[in-house]
Amino acid sequence: VQLVESGGGLVQAGGSLRLSCVASELPFSRYGMGWFRQAPGKEREFVAAISWSGGMSYYKDPVKGRFTISRDNAKNTVYLQMNSLKPEDTAVYYCAADHQGLGSTTSIAYDYWGQGTQVTVSS
Repeated sequence: VQLVESGGGLVQAGGSLRLSCVASELPFSRYGMGWFRQAPGKEREFVAAISWSGGMSYYKDPVKGRFTISRDNAKNTVYLQMNSLKPEDTAVYYCAADHQGLGSTTSIAYDYWGQGTQVTVSS
């Protein structure tokens, strides 16, 4: 199983980025998917999650209204559209796959993780 994130980079505050995560060698359409992030010196934290069908999605409060998680099961890909970025959004962003299909808000529910992509927001 492999999860590969892309789309990170350096952006000014107020800007946008779209992260992608492509999954291989797993039945992607049956898995819930999540995005987590880890800032320097901090623990990894939940950002957003989506159920297997895309019918349910969940967000950490500080990103509600700014970030949107979506998925394309035909492409084995989950996305995180990030708008109105703030310096406090700076972190390494990880995608993860949850075999229960629900898209949990807790990291322990996830079976597979990507290597992460760096997002840096300058003020």
